[in-house]
Amino acid sequence: MRATRDRSVAEAVFAIPGDLKTATGGYAYDRRVMELLPAFGVPVSVLALPASFPNPTESDLEDARQALAGLPANSVLVVDGLAFGAFTNDVLDAIKGRVVGLVHHPLFLETGLPHARKVELKDSEEQALRRASHIIVTSRATKRIVTDHMGISSEKITVAQPGTDPAQRATGTGAPLQILAVGAVMPRKGYDLLVEALAPLIDIDWRLTIAGALDRHRQAVESVQEAIRRHGLEDRVTLAGKVVPATLDRFYESADLFVSASLFEGYGMVLAEAMARGLPIVLAAGGAAADTAGEAAALHVEAGNVPELTAALQRALTDKKLRDRLADAAWEAGRTLPTWHETARRIAAVILGLRP
Repeated sequence: MRATRDRSVAEAVFAIPGDLKTATGGYAYDRRVMELLPAFGVPVSVLALPASFPNPTESDLEDARQALAGLPANSVLVVDGLAFGAFTNDVLDAIKGRVVGLVHHPLFLETGLPHARKVELKDSEEQALRRASHIIVTSRATKRIVTDHMGISSEKITVAQPGTDPAQRATGTGAPLQILAVGAVMPRKGYDLLVEALAPLIDIDWRLTIAGALDRHRQAVESVQEAIRRHGLEDRVTLAGKVVPATLDRFYESADLFVSASLFEGYGMVLAEAMARGLPIVLAAGGAAADTAGEAAALHVEAGNVPELTAALQRALTDKKLRDRLADAAWEAGRTLPTWHETARRIAAVILGLRP
């Protein structure tokens, strides 16, 4: 007998630009949620969009329009914000069913964009979000940006924070002190600023490992490499590149301090991962980072302020009691972070509420 689909169940079609296996927090979020949604009564399929988003060519926009036009009207379309904010009216008009915009962080806040491009992206993202049936954001901070800067009603926004997997508490190394930073090397992550901040602290025995893809932004990688050479830190700083999960786990296990110099984070999944392992944290409080890791677990500095970052790093590296206090607070806070099942449950509720 041929199986029939229960038409009372809403199917979610996730429209994702590029390679879903890409090692970033946003793609990891999409993967984990899609894996879990069927357990909450939401079957999932994936619609691949061109990798050029959020800077699509005219040809790629037309390909996206045709792909979206082919979706059934009874599906619920979930579009990753990397693409949704760059949709034109023609692309939006092609969508027949309900559409959910998934905003990891607003496109116009990406570091290094020309002013004209920022304005263009803000306008297109606001237009797309206004036309969405519902919006999912990954943090309260991003919700505030969407409501305050784009004028979107808070009633159509659901906050679904990323989940965090349980982890063993890090033991650290101690000598030399191991500093860990995680995330793809790109301008927004501020790794060049981190190297500049550490350069005056050569009298302290530390080593920095940056674990993150090196193929996302060539100029950002070159900027970090130049700063390392200029300060003679080749034996102190390691650009590990993209690493497999087992290697990343070892980095976390041996770390004595976690650092985020990011200029803006829509949530900061790596901060949550550091907290789950009980690592003391120094962070630049850009975007949602300060909300993710509170002041009990982290030393906060102004995003982009190198002298402040240097001072905070010096405090953390030279005061073991401070590190221990931050680590204990991080460990306790990490026990309260949402799980991926909780994240998926919130998103499933949105999708099921939009079913025809």
